[in-house]
Amino acid sequence: MTDEEGGPALERFHEAIERAGSPVLTTEEIARQLDEAREDIEAWLADLETSGGAVSRDVSQDPTVWYPAEWTDYADRERFVVFPDRRRIVVDKPAQFTRAQLSQFARLVDTNGEQGYVYETDDSDVWQAPYDDVDDLLGTVRDVLPQRYPGLEAWLTEQWKRAHRFTLRTHEDGYTVLEAATENLMGNVARQKLDDSHLRASISDTESWVAEEATAEVKRVLYGANYPVQDERDLDSGEPLDLSLTLDLREYQHDWVGRFMETKSGVLVGPPGGGKTVATMGIVERVGGETLILVPSRELVRQWRDELLAHTTLDESQVGEYHGGKKDVRPVTVATYQTAGMGRHRHLFDSREWGLVVYDEVQHVPSDVYRRSASLQTRHRLGLSASPVREDDLQEEIFTLIGPPIGTDWDALFDEGFVAEPRVEIRYVPWTDGESRNEYVGSEGHERRQIAASNPAKVEETERILGRHPEQKALVFVDYLDQGRALSGALDVPFVSGDTPHHERERLFQQFRDGSLRTLVVSRVGDEGIDLPDASLAVVASGLGGSRRQGTQRAGRTMRPAGRALMYVLATQGAREEEFARQQMRYLAGKGIRVQEQTVDRSDDEDESDQPDEDESVV
Repeated sequence: MTDEEGGPALERFHEAIERAGSPVLTTEEIARQLDEAREDIEAWLADLETSGGAVSRDVSQDPTVWYPAEWTDYADRERFVVFPDRRRIVVDKPAQFTRAQLSQFARLVDTNGEQGYVYETDDSDVWQAPYDDVDDLLGTVRDVLPQRYPGLEAWLTEQWKRAHRFTLRTHEDGYTVLEAATENLMGNVARQKLDDSHLRASISDTESWVAEEATAEVKRVLYGANYPVQDERDLDSGEPLDLSLTLDLREYQHDWVGRFMETKSGVLVGPPGGGKTVATMGIVERVGGETLILVPSRELVRQWRDELLAHTTLDESQVGEYHGGKKDVRPVTVATYQTAGMGRHRHLFDSREWGLVVYDEVQHVPSDVYRRSASLQTRHRLGLSASPVREDDLQEEIFTLIGPPIGTDWDALFDEGFVAEPRVEIRYVPWTDGESRNEYVGSEGHERRQIAASNPAKVEETERILGRHPEQKALVFVDYLDQGRALSGALDVPFVSGDTPHHERERLFQQFRDGSLRTLVVSRVGDEGIDLPDASLAVVASGLGGSRRQGTQRAGRTMRPAGRALMYVLATQGAREEEFARQQMRYLAGKGIRVQEQTVDRSDDEDESDQPDEDESVV
């Protein structure tokens, strides 16, 4: 496959890249795309690297990846286009350092999939920026942008100052005080927005005594008035806890831990499989105080307990569970939000001094049941989420109640091979017959959504997808039990739902892990809160409206370092499902993941391949 110049080999390498639609490929992927033996591919790749035609890179525990050598000539050529009035920054081929600096005061909102990145900054991005001094913030801006933008810098300065006009602190007598920067702010903002249930009494023209149980609500109300509150209370540090992490943290996880220890509060935001749990255990080690971990389900309680015992020096006597079936408070306690927030249990958690409270799946915290836990007293507060978005637009409350976002650009983790970037395709499936279509047209509301979601053509399309990937371990997601049973019967595979007994669920998951079972149909119970085994292929046969969080969680079941990550989202043509499918994938697209669309042609099934065509549209 090669000659002395390496020409034919290089052409074949480019051919593999074009077929895969990815600029960086493993040896196994190249062999698959070219239908050649892996041993032969390894030999000519080695020759190609020697001749300078290709570059290899070892990405930790993952396979070596390859890319054309000429691409390295352009890797560090950054080009900026700044729109200061719109507070938008477009960067072509940004270095990892540039992305890290931009993430301090802006957020990635779009990428064209070809190394073009679009960042925007708004007031909340500046309020949450990890700087104690505005000059430090401006220093980062000036370091990363190609020139000075006085108007943008003036706006950033004003927003930073706005975020430091109200402060919560602890009075020498032990109660909490709200302090305003000016008399006008206290009188015309705080005392106008807050009532007697929030503020007990006036202390001075710029200070008010805060009801202890209302501190979280005070922060939420003032944030809603565009005045975020700095929380500088002398909170509980908890009894000392001596433990060590038995795993080595990756570089970016060290960065997460360091940034959290500086701010003492924050939300780790990273892709599924990015190591947020391991980083959290690193934070528990650094804090060195008794820790409460709140989770949305009993299954996650057990999962956290197992992880702590497996990867730290904690023993079983130091890790407790607290939920409907077991109530055991220990130096490290894992509890469900629901139980911890109930009145008859709440005093146990309020009375204990916690050095750290961890909020897993923190996107739930703004809801009424979960919000009660946000007022637990602790010096350190840590949230975890792959997708801190909510369809009710209350996601800003997550950062208000817990702390600012801490994370790494997903693209950087994809580049390093720590997380497999999913290949996502929305497939628009036609109705099988006029009767189903007419039934849809004659219905409305929830019934109409269910008819479109349960389109029988999706069963056939799922069979086709699985047939094209016979070696992949696959999860098929549904939102309706009847559809799940239909798919289970047609595919002759088990269906796991909330009605599946726990012991049966665990048996099936274990079979899926060890490979004796290669396909499972899973209801909404698999979205979060259970230890669902990883897969390399996900088929979303129906989803929860346009929930971006659900779309990210389901994609996350494939986003682990090893192997490929494929996701197909099925939507019925001409139904509102089309819009829902695009909305579900929007959060992933905003993180730089290429989301493609294809209309299923029932008359051309044999010609379909598992790779999208060049002319297909991209979300």
